Amino acid sequence: MKKILCFGDSNTYGYVPGSGERYNSDTRWTGVLQEFLGKDFQVIEAGCNNRTCFVDNPDGKMFTGYKILPEFLADDLNYVILAIGVNDLQLFFNTTYNDIKNGIINLVNITRERVKNANILIVAPPKISKNILYGNFSFQFNEKSIEKSHKIGEIYRTVTEEYNCLFLDLDKIIKVSTKDGLHYEPEAHKKIAQEIYKIIKEKDIL
Repeated sequence: MKKILCFGDSNTYGYVPGSGERYNSDTRWTGVLQEFLGKDFQVIEAGCNNRTCFVDNPDGKMFTGYKILPEFLADDLNYVILAIGVNDLQLFFNTTYNDIKNGIINLVNITRERVKNANILIVAPPKISKNILYGNFSFQFNEKSIEKSHKIGEIYRTVTEEYNCLFLDLDKIIKVSTKDGLHYEPEAHKKIAQEIYKIIKEKDIL
């Protein structure tokens, strides 16, 4: 059985825009991916609400990507999916584009140090929409956050080329929910699962 670690933030966890509840396993992309892949694969869910990639999150270790990632890494992982980074764009972190690039590079290096043979798939989040300025997350994100979100896909793509990783730019296939400008509707979760399945299918010749 091949094992796939899905490491990420609230959109990996399955946060429901509007209600703040969690999608069931038949809806969130990790669960749908498991259904697509079948019994020969084990999808390991490691999403967490408000988890950052590289910023020291005031909520603690579980919410700080580079600190908690090593605890999920095991020698028998075949794929490590890194779907994270949007929370680092929160206004009070004041991150730069170099911070973003160095942050995802750090996660790649941490992964490669501990799991020598795993395929790493970097998943860039879609652009934040202006709806975020008028909803529940308006105290965390501002116009600069939105501007930075327009660059994150390009930054991640560059890293994947330099570090020989697999890459998926979610902005090419989905849009964030109009309810909060940050999270994904059920159809978006399905599309994510479909695209990741295609990547794994091509790599593994399923």
